[in-house]
Amino acid sequence: MRACEHLAGLPSPEPAPCGETCPECLATGQHPVQLRLCLVCGHVGCCDSSPGRHATLHAKETGHPVMRSFEPGETWRWCYEDARLV
Repeated sequence: MRACEHLAGLPSPEPAPCGETCPECLATGQHPVQLRLCLVCGHVGCCDSSPGRHATLHAKETGHPVMRSFEPGETWRWCYEDARLV
């Protein structure tokens, strides 16, 4: 399996989170199931199990390809463009 080419373009160090919860869910009164952190800009969005799927929506709208879990103790990352863990 080839390495994800999108990792090389990420900021280092990792961008600071833009908040502690999904701002879109907060604005609409929805409750996020789990949170994801955009590794390009630090946007915090809810996962695909949440009603708004705001992390995926953020990736589609901005073209930011890689996020990681924003849940305590989790460090996995996902590339939207390659549709796989990285």
